[in-house]
Amino acid sequence: MYLGMDIGTSGVKAVLTNASGAIVATAARELVLSHPAPLWSEQDPDAWVDAAIGAVDDLAASHPREVAQLRGIGLSGQMHGATLLGTDGRPLRPAILWNDGRSHAECIELERRCPSLHAIAGNLAMPGFTAPKLLWVARHEPQIFERVAKVLLPKAYVRYRLTGEMVEDMSDAAGTLWLDVGQRRWSALLLHATGLDLHHMPRLVEGSEVSAILAPELAQRWGMAKDVVVAGGAGDCAASAIGLGAIAPGDAFLSLGTSGVVFRVTDRFAPAPASAVHAFCHALPGMWHQMGVMLSAAASLAWLSGVMETPAAALLAPLGERVDGPSPVKFLPYLDGERTPHNDAAASGAFVGLRGATGRGQIVQAVLEGVAFAARDNLAALSAASAPIAEVDLVGGGSRSPLWAQICADVLGIPVHRVEEGEVGAALGAARLGRLAATGEVPAEVCTRPRRLASFVPRAATASAYDDAYRRWRDLYPALKEL
Repeated sequence: MYLGMDIGTSGVKAVLTNASGAIVATAARELVLSHPAPLWSEQDPDAWVDAAIGAVDDLAASHPREVAQLRGIGLSGQMHGATLLGTDGRPLRPAILWNDGRSHAECIELERRCPSLHAIAGNLAMPGFTAPKLLWVARHEPQIFERVAKVLLPKAYVRYRLTGEMVEDMSDAAGTLWLDVGQRRWSALLLHATGLDLHHMPRLVEGSEVSAILAPELAQRWGMAKDVVVAGGAGDCAASAIGLGAIAPGDAFLSLGTSGVVFRVTDRFAPAPASAVHAFCHALPGMWHQMGVMLSAAASLAWLSGVMETPAAALLAPLGERVDGPSPVKFLPYLDGERTPHNDAAASGAFVGLRGATGRGQIVQAVLEGVAFAARDNLAALSAASAPIAEVDLVGGGSRSPLWAQICADVLGIPVHRVEEGEVGAALGAARLGRLAATGEVPAEVCTRPRRLASFVPRAATASAYDDAYRRWRDLYPALKEL
């Protein structure tokens, strides 16, 4: 048996898998976000630990025999979050998260300090990344910065609390702007640019390697053996790729989670910072990936659901499983700024085209289409960086909606496939990495593709209408940016 835990933004998911790779049981615990100031997004690191332990408690209570047979654990997690620890190993302040936009000025400063940043880290300096957050802390909270002994990403902090070891995997480390992504090692030059050194960083391992052994007291608590290994794991997107069997060059998927991602596997380090495409290490040795990122995907629908005080499912139901053409209303899904292709933390969302006769359904449809248009921006950026993407698997909470899947197919102009277990992809991928660490199996034998539940292909007339709508939608961001 193998366990995967995904330390997400809105919650922790735990997945228990058996020797055949099938999911035996799942558990989840919710998390809350804090926004103490405009553009700020923070969480209590200990809340991640409590949620992770609670989720495994639930599995141990409901499936004690299976949990007792556990051999390996894998972790995935939200990327980029700055968890600052003092010499006692305790957090010095709330973690600053991936969707925090306060460090725009520090990004400019970091690129000034380190002209070779793009070549080494393979990415632009963006407020979401970890390194600019530390420059912000140094400038605005110097008394905190002076006490920083270690900087961990969210899942690395959970690993530390589960094992006592401070370790990070390559895929998550690549999102800090401190990793030499091509060489897969910390860069002393990039660390120096933020006033840190190698001593502030955790030890590095590959995602499929053993990183530590589960603490004896937790193994006893859950009725496990004393030698349960914890894999290096992966950042949430790389873990989702492992869960989808996306391990060969050219494999691609679209994630409609809280944030949105267009992801493609590469067999080499292939940076394309000019178009705000991310180039990161994959969770397996000798593999990398490119990624375009939207900061608000399913989060846009969740926001609308909250504003309208109506569950998302109830908002979508009147629209059915397909629409015949674009909504007359246009929506920019930049509720938390945007990364690819704009790299603009100050970008904001907008509805355009509202009329007195506009109905709720048109607004709901506009939100789905706005996210799909943003995904098309990402697809175009990745296609410009290398070869075009011919088809994508669809994962994340948004994958539940056949309507959204069909809109994505029509907007992107390529087939979109809903896959089995698409909503737990990151946790499933983490479980697979836990298995690889425990058994040493060949990745291709473990990281198989999930069964496709449904395929959605572009409809010629509708896709043509969306082409026109997308071109008009593209004009909105530069026009509204001037305001």
